[in-house]
Formats: sequence, C-alpha cells, structure tokens
Amino acid sequence: MAGDFKFGIEEEYFVNDALKRDAARGRIKEFFDDCRDNLSDDIQPEMLEPQLEIATKPHVDFAEARAQLAGLRASVGEIARGHNLTLMASGTHPLAVWSRVRPNTQPRYGKVMHDLQMVGSRTIVCGMHVHVEVPDLEARVDLMNRIQPYLPLLLALSTSSPFWQAQRTGLLGYRLAAYRELPRTGLPDLFQDAADYKRYIDTLVAARAIENSSYVWWLIRPSLKHPTLELRVADSCTRVDDTIAIAALYRCLVRHLTRDSKLNAGQTGASRAINDENGWRAQRYGIHGSFVDEASRSAKPVRQVLDEVLALVSEDADALGCRRELDLARWIVARGTSADQQLAIYTEAMGRGRSSRDALASVVDWLSAETVGETAFRH
Repeated sequence: MAGDFKFGIEEEYFVNDALKRDAARGRIKEFFDDCRDNLSDDIQPEMLEPQLEIATKPHVDFAEARAQLAGLRASVGEIARGHNLTLMASGTHPLAVWSRVRPNTQPRYGKVMHDLQMVGSRTIVCGMHVHVEVPDLEARVDLMNRIQPYLPLLLALSTSSPFWQAQRTGLLGYRLAAYRELPRTGLPDLFQDAADYKRYIDTLVAARAIENSSYVWWLIRPSLKHPTLELRVADSCTRVDDTIAIAALYRCLVRHLTRDSKLNAGQTGASRAINDENGWRAQRYGIHGSFVDEASRSAKPVRQVLDEVLALVSEDADALGCRRELDLARWIVARGTSADQQLAIYTEAMGRGRSSRDALASVVDWLSAETVGETAFRH
C-alpha cells in the first residue's frame, strides 16, 4: 500500500532584496537565468516578478520528499545570495506594498493580469500546494466534496501570513483574505459528479471566460496537468517540517476518504457554509481558535479537532509509512505556526522601542533564514 497515493509538493516563495528586506525589484531576470542554468525545470516564475515556485517530483516516501524539498530551498537560497537576494516562505510579505511590486511579463501572466487588473496586482501572496494521485476524475470530484470539512484544519496548521502591506492584520492567516479578491477562489461548489464538474469547466471554456481548468483557483481542485487532487488552501510554510506534516495529513485524508466512501457523503448547502465559516476561523485565529462542529452543534478547539482527525487516519498513516511525519502536526500546535513566531518577533522588537518597519525587517530576517534552513527550529 505504500506505493499508492503518490504525492508531490509545490511551494511558492518571495524573492527579497537582501539589504532592504522588501520584495526585489532588480536582478530578478539574472537570478532566474542562474536558477535555470544550475537547477531543474521544476523552478518556475509566478504571477508577480519577485515570486517563484518550486515543485518536487512525485514521491511515495516522505523522507525522500523532505530531502528534495530542503535541498531545493538551500540551492535556490544559495543562488539568491549570489545576487544579493534572499528567499522567503510565508503566505504574505511583511513589508511589500502591492503598488510597488511588478507583474511578471511572460505571455501567460500578461494575459492573466490583463483580465484581473488591480486585483491581480494586489495578489502578493504565496501558497503551498499538495498533489495526491487519484487517477479517476469521478473519484477526484467526489473527494473534492467530501474533504472540504478538513480544509480549515489544514489552513490553521499552515498559517504564516499575519502581516499585509507593512501592517499587522490581527489575523494569523491573512493570505486568503487577499486571495479571495480573485474570481473562482474559495471553496468549490458541491458538484453532483464528474459530469457536473466538466459541464461547469466546459461552459466557461466555450464562452472564453477561461482558457482551461487551471484558471479555476479553488482551495482544492482536480489538477489539469496531473491525475491528482490538488490541495491549495495552505499558506506557504516557513518550516520544511510544517510543509511535510500538512502534506502527510492531507495524503492520509485522501486515502481514508477513498476507503470510506460514506464519510462526509451528502454534503449540503449548510455543510458548505459551515466549512466556509470554519475557514474564516482558521484565518482569524489559526491553531488557537475553534471550529464549528455540525454534528454536535458546538465549537471544538483546533487541538481537539486535530487529535480526532489524527485518530481517524491512524491506520492510513501506518499503511503509507508516514506516522512520524503525521506526528509533526502535533508539534505545530505545541510550538506554534510561522505566524505565531512572526508575531512574537515583531512584538519583542516593538517592546524594545524599535520602529514598526524595523520590527517587520526582523521578521523578514527570520523568515529568510528559516526558509533555507539557516536557523532550523530544533525539536
């Protein structure tokens, strides 16, 4: 069974000016040329100029996936240093102001930006995506419906976006608040079956509203390029261990829901609205909040929800050989997410009388070092 449910991880990063700590505005082309010359084709630019995405190969072993991911981060970070740049994994940028960030000039992104206009320019956000192999489209659409109640938990564990436009937002995960300005985002609708989903996509394509299904940016979606169900709810995780924990939990959930076809079957409009409410609670409070439970009509602390979900997928973790990686999710709750650490650094700096900008610069320094493994949080 360990060979089933292959997975791959994609992470988006900010590219910063090492001196200013702000999103880079120069040396980007030379940096990307260097990456292409020295690394694989799995490093791609993103919609805005100071962003990039890396992707792992398909894996069945989390130790191998972690090694590849950490290696890619370190290698790209080293190339960035050669251009006086740094790499940073977080859902939003603590210092960047959207009006000063340049869009990517590649043809695909030029067309997207022409369509999106200002809301595209404002999308200074980075996410983490996990693909899990589900070969049958009918199964992917069914799973997309039934896995929605677990998305708020995966978001809460990943929160890394407490700042926006050099402001403290009061949220632990602001990224999705900014991202929802875009069309075709948020939770997908509850499609009846694969034919219903295809009817939606085919209608939009025929009407020339979108080119293909990759222009649908839901929190979870069937991938266009791969036979996978793609998780898109998570912030870009600063720590590699957090990425791996969330990927392991998502993979186990996909396997469990595949084995138990009745679990979360018959989701309703009320169910979807509750899932959406819990998504907001994850954005606002991260791991410190609670989620509305439809069955008991009560609110459960995130820690309790995590314990229940980990118990649910225990057998799947054993079958997929990822119990250690799954246990890392408990460590996230114990020591806090990236957002918690960012806020602690900011608060400590402000308490020492530093300006808000200097305090945010300290946050950027921690994010940049942690992303490439220079200040690994030991546990």
